[in-house]
Amino acid sequence: MSDAKQDHVAEQEYAEEATTAEVDLTEDLPVDENDALRAENAELKDRLLRTLAESENVRKRAERDRREAEKFGGSRIVRDLLPVYDNLRRALNSASDAAGDADSALLEGVELTLRELLKVMDKHGVTLIAPEVGDAFDPNTHEAMFEAPVPGTKAGDILQVMTEGFMLHDRLIRPAQVGVSSNPG
Repeated sequence: MSDAKQDHVAEQEYAEEATTAEVDLTEDLPVDENDALRAENAELKDRLLRTLAESENVRKRAERDRREAEKFGGSRIVRDLLPVYDNLRRALNSASDAAGDADSALLEGVELTLRELLKVMDKHGVTLIAPEVGDAFDPNTHEAMFEAPVPGTKAGDILQVMTEGFMLHDRLIRPAQVGVSSNPG
């Protein structure tokens, strides 16, 4: 063979060996690549589980919010109806016993209207807070409008009831407004 051909063959063999060496190097890459894919897979599984948990939490929160809105959604209309109740109650309280027959029929109508209002409110979970004079003051359901030292009473006794309070299920809509004794004993 000629020297030129031998040189060319030697260059080809060298190139093939270099290519083979590169292939040997790439055989090491799949192991590293496999570890990288496993790590990525673990990260994606973790993210998926976190996303599923967050999705479940959002679903539970939405369900709780829906139940709460269903239960307490009417609180604004109840607040708007309280002055109607108060006015009907005042009309009955101010009526005199000496009213004529025509007036007694009107008072009976007002009383029936007030009872019907209370029945409808009760049907929807609204309960009346009607403390009596002499009951103990409860800051959870009563609002003290004044304090006065009245002989013969204990501190914290209700002296006067100005307005009744109302609760919607277990939520206070309006506290009963009362006067309280501040007598030390």
